[in-house]
Amino acid sequence: MAKSPPVVASVSGVVSTPEQPKLSEGSDPAPHPYDFHVSGPRNLSAPNWRDLIRSSWKDPNYKRMVIACFIQAVYLLELDRQEKRDETTGLAPKWWRPFKYKLIRTLTDERDNSIYGAVFEWDRSAAMSDFVLVRPSGAPRAVLALRGTLLNRPTIWRDLEDDLRFLAWESLKGSVRFTGTLNAINEMVSTFGSANVCLGGHSLGAGFALQVGKTLAKKGIFVECHLFNPPSVSLARSLISFGEKAGSLWEKVRARLPSRGTGTVSPVLGGVERSLSIPEVKKWTPFLYVNNSDYICCYYNDPAGTAVATDVGTGKGGVIAGGNTGDVVAKLFVMSKGPQKFLEAHGLEQWWSDDAELQVALNHSKLINRQLRSLYSSSTQPSPQSVKP
Repeated sequence: MAKSPPVVASVSGVVSTPEQPKLSEGSDPAPHPYDFHVSGPRNLSAPNWRDLIRSSWKDPNYKRMVIACFIQAVYLLELDRQEKRDETTGLAPKWWRPFKYKLIRTLTDERDNSIYGAVFEWDRSAAMSDFVLVRPSGAPRAVLALRGTLLNRPTIWRDLEDDLRFLAWESLKGSVRFTGTLNAINEMVSTFGSANVCLGGHSLGAGFALQVGKTLAKKGIFVECHLFNPPSVSLARSLISFGEKAGSLWEKVRARLPSRGTGTVSPVLGGVERSLSIPEVKKWTPFLYVNNSDYICCYYNDPAGTAVATDVGTGKGGVIAGGNTGDVVAKLFVMSKGPQKFLEAHGLEQWWSDDAELQVALNHSKLINRQLRSLYSSSTQPSPQSVKP
């Protein structure tokens, strides 16, 4: 497939806008490097009447590629905003329209007015025009996609503030973006039902998606969640591991960083957490997509035991929570043959590539166990918020 221009990354993905090729007078405009037909997937078919018989959405590779395209659309929505491109000239719409979805809402950071997320809904009218009479089986009614860090001046400082918040506290709950994402997904669940909603994010956006998904799971609300290059909490811990002086310095830096806080949650579904049993909690199984050459997310594939690779097409395998009864708590997809250089290994493009070779790792992951441990520890007793004095 065509390659996107090289980008710079931090605890996230896409960043600065590439320069377009210069044209000679009278020549046709050159396509933008982020145009869907330039850097998008090559052999990814749009929904058609055949989906009435056999839905492409039941293929895990197809779903992965489409969700990745929706996240790319969020990056481009912000770039379109910065460069003052409208709906007709913007790059972003080309990344969701082929799949018969429409943009119904953008999530905007109140601190700098940047777009960090978007809600896409199945576009019945557009589908009907191509004789797709019903929504394909497995296709969500609505998708909430979250971008990562953009190293462009209008948004870089707010993005990096959340990056540092995660490194300092291993939590994103104090961010306005966490609150905005949780409120949006609550409203989507209320409108469409949790079984018809999908949540996806890349890098820093994957960090928000994971934390929001955990928050919902504690309330017994299970939303399908796709996490591309999620930031690893071990990155912060590794700074402290350099020695006592480094650890002391890190604590001083962390004290000056934004508080982890809790934010304000909309009353739609954000009320009292109920006590969950262990079997209930294990109904929520997030999908994680990791490249071992990306040091930001590779710790998710650091097993406590021996990793066993299985065929991604079977949907079998997954990550087992250590110290429990062997139940799969996450699906961990590892890029077996993909980009080796860090910037490309952390990029989003690899996940919509139609020639990607993935394996499902089956292992006892120490990091995933720690990330999801709060679900298990809170499932045996009521939340403090639910106990009346």
